[in-house]
Amino acid sequence: MYALMNNEETKNLETLIEELQTLIVEVADLQDDVVITPETPLFTEDGLALDSIDAMEISTMLRRRYHVTLDKETEDVDSHFATVATLAAFIMKNQNK
Repeated sequence: MYALMNNEETKNLETLIEELQTLIVEVADLQDDVVITPETPLFTEDGLALDSIDAMEISTMLRRRYHVTLDKETEDVDSHFATVATLAAFIMKNQNK
């Protein structure tokens, strides 16, 4: 993911991933000691096992904080919601549209 990015873009992505890790803990009301890496699955049992309510709350947070919307009718929502890294990539790609 970082190979095609310049230093500033890489730094912005890393900062965004860190923000999202913190926000997901808050929004999903997870334990403070939960470890979320950029590649931790968000909605599978081998990851955070978030549910549909968490997805709605995260979507609302993304819309309010980053001004991006995941449209379940037109977007590949599952792939964007797979991990923190995929969410960050979606935000970076769509934030200024």
